[in-house]
Amino acid sequence: MDALQIWPQDDGQPVSCHEKLRVLEENWQDVRQVLTDAFEDAVLMGVSEQVMRDRLQQLVAGLQTPKVGV
Repeated sequence: MDALQIWPQDDGQPVSCHEKLRVLEENWQDVRQVLTDAFEDAVLMGVSEQVMRDRLQQLVAGLQTPKVGV
């Protein structure tokens, strides 16, 4: 497991609530595993490594904010 991440808020201050940090860490590990599995599967099935990287980056870049009014 990686060292715990620092999760900065919009004002630059780190999230300090232990429950939020626990959820963020669990989510991070889940996302990391799913992306790793999808990437490995695609490459093993013959998809270009660079194309898969590009598509994953596009997926992240296209995420919409859940904040109201942003």
